[in-house]
Amino acid sequence: MLRILHDTKIDFIRLWKITTIVTLLFTVPGLIAIAISGYHYSVEFTGGTLMQVSFPKAPDVGQVRSTLDAAGIKGAEIQTFGSDTALVIRAQDPREVAQQTRGAQSVATEITAALVSRYGPKDKAFRVDRTETVGPKVGAELQQKALYAILVSFIVTLVYLAWRFEWRFGLAAVIATAHDILGTLAFIKYLHLEISLIVLGGVLTMIGYSLNDTIIIFDRVREDLRKRRKESLYDTLNRGVNETLPRSVLTHTTVFACLVALALVAGEVIRPFALVMMFGVVTGTFSSIYVAPVVLLWIERKWPRAVGERGGVGPRSVRDTPSSTQQQPKRRKAAGQS
Repeated sequence: MLRILHDTKIDFIRLWKITTIVTLLFTVPGLIAIAISGYHYSVEFTGGTLMQVSFPKAPDVGQVRSTLDAAGIKGAEIQTFGSDTALVIRAQDPREVAQQTRGAQSVATEITAALVSRYGPKDKAFRVDRTETVGPKVGAELQQKALYAILVSFIVTLVYLAWRFEWRFGLAAVIATAHDILGTLAFIKYLHLEISLIVLGGVLTMIGYSLNDTIIIFDRVREDLRKRRKESLYDTLNRGVNETLPRSVLTHTTVFACLVALALVAGEVIRPFALVMMFGVVTGTFSSIYVAPVVLLWIERKWPRAVGERGGVGPRSVRDTPSSTQQQPKRRKAAGQS
């Protein structure tokens, strides 16, 4: 059987300053860009009409836009979709969106009529591949439910980990997951991905994937805490990461390979999900190794366990600081003189 990265003794926590700087350099500019210009939301969240249209030859996008403007469909967004012969038309003008509350297909019908008048009969001069129409009320509800889904996942995770392990582990895992979400939001902004239900599904899947990896490491750490009560928490955390490293590398490599295949050949609809999940695998692995253990170590130093507490190992659960180790010989010498 292939065995890789077994019995490693890498000091991951020692690099926490470097990894923190890398995280800030990647995340902060993305969050600033989000605060300035925001995201581009899909029809599901804003309300409007989306049509995917295919032509035998690549059409002039400017000509298509002027045709729609002449038909009274102002402010439509037109983008190529996969190839030069396929266009995605989004009509999200407030007047048109409001019109959909009275007739869901009215805007799609107007777009089709405008294209017919310019390019010729439907199914000969062009083909409508799909049509999506969402009213503004439904879009607002989807935004609200998407936020609730993320919050509920956080709360349930915190409650489960606090019950399964203890509150320190749960808090560290949630903070690590928050790191993943912020990094993913910055990644979406950098790639100018459209926020859609598919992208949201990728974010939620990424959350579960990252939490699963963190829980596996924390479970190994808990076992080691019970076996090696005299070992510092610093060393136990490093040991837990090293012991789960072979499993992590094999799992993440196979998942990443599948996602690469999806991104390359699955088509434009699935590609945003694959891209978000590809980054999720990277940031989830990163946070499980460099964020969650460091946060748990900080929490332990801030609120140390008492002797006899569930999973606790008393005052030795955290590595002694240099000042305390230097003072011990002096105290022993003074005790001998007395």
